[in-house]
Amino acid sequence: MTDVLFPPLSKETPDAEGVVSTWFVRDGETVAVDQLIAEVQVDKVAAEVPAPAAGVVHLLFEEEATVAQGTPIARIDE
Repeated sequence: MTDVLFPPLSKETPDAEGVVSTWFVRDGETVAVDQLIAEVQVDKVAAEVPAPAAGVVHLLFEEEATVAQGTPIARIDE
């Protein structure tokens, strides 16, 4: 199992929280390595999150959920 982490977008405040703004996949969907699975945002900085592994993705948060940077937002069963 591989965790998909909320990336560190704010280096000045590494413990800052952000938002999972969009999921590009559904829970239980099969994904490929580097497939875009989410967009996240901290303050005015947004980033796309690619899948670090191939397999079945399990989403851990709903869209618009507030999450700390570095927290797993999904898991992939390989």
